[in-house]
Amino acid sequence: MSAEREIIFEIVRIGDAQRVAAVDVASGVEVVVVAPASAAIEDVQALALRKLERALAGEAGGEAGAKPPPGRGKLV
Repeated sequence: MSAEREIIFEIVRIGDAQRVAAVDVASGVEVVVVAPASAAIEDVQALALRKLERALAGEAGGEAGAKPPPGRGKLV
């Protein structure tokens, strides 16, 4: 991912889990991962960042041979 991209992370603890959202400011693309509350924040942020990178690559047609699913929804 380009070094000049700005990513916002939102971390919310819900009981024994934590919800981490990563948002690309330029495009508005958002992904969410849920992990145990005991997981290290750095690890969960890295996971969310990788998921965001995949989502951005998929929007740009970066996944070779990937077809969008029929109807509503998005292949993640």
